[in-house]
Amino acid sequence: LPGLHILAIALSLEVSVGKTNTVMALNNSNVLLPCVFSTCIGFQDLVFTWYFNSTELIYHGKIKNKATEPTVIWHNPRVEFVGSTTKKDNNISIVLNNVEFSDAGKYTCHVKNPKEKGTQHNATIFLTVVHKMVETDNTVTLIIVGVVGGLIGLLILFMLIKRVVLFIIKKTQDGKKECLVSSSGNDNTENGLAGSKAEQKAPPKA
Repeated sequence: LPGLHILAIALSLEVSVGKTNTVMALNNSNVLLPCVFSTCIGFQDLVFTWYFNSTELIYHGKIKNKATEPTVIWHNPRVEFVGSTTKKDNNISIVLNNVEFSDAGKYTCHVKNPKEKGTQHNATIFLTVVHKMVETDNTVTLIIVGVVGGLIGLLILFMLIKRVVLFIIKKTQDGKKECLVSSSGNDNTENGLAGSKAEQKAPPKA
């Protein structure tokens, strides 16, 4: 029945890393890897894990219910849990301390909720580690030196060019509008953490 199908979708578990799934961090800094989850019917004995490049476990936690904070089962010594589940959001974010070039890659936040018949879901963040960043204006961050590995360097160059092109297209499209346009990028410097911004916020356009 169509009604039952809609109900099943409404009760499903959702996991999110925010508006953008790319993060840039300076070498030797601490970087926030954000993740929140939501479920309409609540959770019981929920298990969450963070993986590096799909296979390497870096954090494993469990949450009994909404009234309790997560408990750690195992974690990499350089990974610190900074989330909370008794507040408004079910925040299971972590901080990776003393970032190194070898930390660049894919980070997956995975959640399994036994209360929803073992429903599980995940979301992914891509971390890039750079030697130095210089902000040239409020729109584009230029990477000046030393991304380790030619492949990563090409990827960064592609992302930078893509951002510039998208900005020019957006500026052209918005040129005749008289409304303010705001960007909802994910700021990676919240909570006073050293690190870099995941996305620069574009200035309002007249």
